Amino acid sequence: MCACRISAGLTQKFAVGFVAFVIFVSPLCAQSSNQVLGEVELVGATGVEKSSGVWIDGQYLGYLKELKGSKKILLLPGQHEVAVRQDGYQEFSQKIAVRPGEKQTIFVKMEKDTQFQLPKVFSDIKLSVTPDRAAVFVDGYYVGHAGEFGGVGKGLQVAPGHRKITISLPGYQSFTTEVDLVPNQKFQIKTDLIKEAGTTETPQ
Repeated sequence: MCACRISAGLTQKFAVGFVAFVIFVSPLCAQSSNQVLGEVELVGATGVEKSSGVWIDGQYLGYLKELKGSKKILLLPGQHEVAVRQDGYQEFSQKIAVRPGEKQTIFVKMEKDTQFQLPKVFSDIKLSVTPDRAAVFVDGYYVGHAGEFGGVGKGLQVAPGHRKITISLPGYQSFTTEVDLVPNQKFQIKTDLIKEAGTTETPQ
């Protein structure tokens, strides 16, 4: 089962900074855009890194594995801060200097958080979300993207009790719900995120 576990009371650092101008470009405008923007490629060796969430200057972009091709990271020249997060692991963060038209590669390695403790009992939440690349947060902590917790044999395992579930993706209205779970309870959440006015997932 692909599941992510979270226990109450954990602390996690959140990067705060100026929101980067991140542009997902189409092939038609990629050549002219690349003359001004710089590209940042994130590389992870294991499934942990590849499924981890990526923030640039405090703005969530997506999970690492998907940020390539039409979703590659293009930034305005200057200083930026990259943060990669995964439940149960220490935050990976790095400050970078982006130059016009240049590409740089960052190798991401996630280290386990030694203070992270798994609860002894769990409740199971199955997600059915469109788009399934949306980020999932439990009590404010990033735990993965929705596609990891839906389908046969998949679910999000959390500590029982009162939990706040938020599903978020740039360009869409966030979905938030609160549930009270008992040990070993199975719960299902279904939602289609609504696009914000005047936005598309991959602008042309």
